[in-house]
Amino acid sequence: MTMANYLRYGKGFSLYNKNNNTEYYTSEVYKKINLHISNESLLYIEDLDTKYPCSKAFIFLSKHRSGSAIPTLTCHCTGNYADNPYGGNPQELAMSDPYLQKRYLQEINNAKPFLRHYEIVIEASHHGPTSLKKPVLFIEIGSSERQWIDRKAASIVCNCLLRVLENGLGQCKKVGICLGGTHYPSKFNKLLLESEFGLAAVAPKHNLESVDKDMLNQMIAKSIEKVRYIIVDWKGLGKEKNRIMRLVENTGLEVLRV
Repeated sequence: MTMANYLRYGKGFSLYNKNNNTEYYTSEVYKKINLHISNESLLYIEDLDTKYPCSKAFIFLSKHRSGSAIPTLTCHCTGNYADNPYGGNPQELAMSDPYLQKRYLQEINNAKPFLRHYEIVIEASHHGPTSLKKPVLFIEIGSSERQWIDRKAASIVCNCLLRVLENGLGQCKKVGICLGGTHYPSKFNKLLLESEFGLAAVAPKHNLESVDKDMLNQMIAKSIEKVRYIIVDWKGLGKEKNRIMRLVENTGLEVLRV
C-alpha cells in the first residue's frame, strides 16, 4: 500500500470505479497503466485476464517477508514446482516476460546509490497466481514492516518501474531458464545485470526433485520470449545434478554452466 499510495498521491492515479472490495485507478499521464487495488491476498488473484483483457502484463506491488529482516528489494516470476501452499495451482508456472524483469532489475540497480541499505536481488519462481494468461511479475519491498512503510524506497521503486513501462516492452537478445542455486540466486542475478541474458522461470536447488520432463517443458514454454538456453548453477544442483543434466541435454537447447 505504500507503493500504491505513492502512485495515487504522487503520480496522479485517480479512482474511476469501485466495487466488491476492489478499486480501479487510471492516470492522464500514464495512460497505458491501470492501478488495481484489491483487499484479496495477491497470491490468489486469478481473475485479472477477465478484468483487463487487453493488458500485456500483470505487475504485483507487494511486501516481502523473511525471517532475516534484511532490507531487500526483489522481483520474481511466479509458479509452483510441487504443491501450492501459497496460492496458484500445484505444478503450474505463470507466464513470464524476461525483458520486463531484466529492465526493472537494471533500473532499480542503477538507483542503488539512493538505496544504500537495501539488497537488490531476484528470487526463484514461487507462489501464486499461476493461471493468468499474461506474464506475471512480483515487485517487492522487504523484509519487515520498517521497509514496507519506507516511502522513499517505495517512490524509487515506482519511478523505476514507470520508466521501464513508459519506454515500452522489448525483447532480450538471449533468454534462458535457470536451474539450481538458492532461493536468492546470486549467479543468475549477476547474469541479468552483466550480460545480454533475460530469464524466464528459475527453479532453485530445493525444488529440483520436482522438475521432470513435463515441468522442464513448462518452464521453457511459459515465456513470451523464446527460450533458447538452459542455465545451470553447476555447483548448486545438489543431489539432482546427474538426473537434471540428463534432462536438459535431451531438450536440444544450449546449456550454459555458471
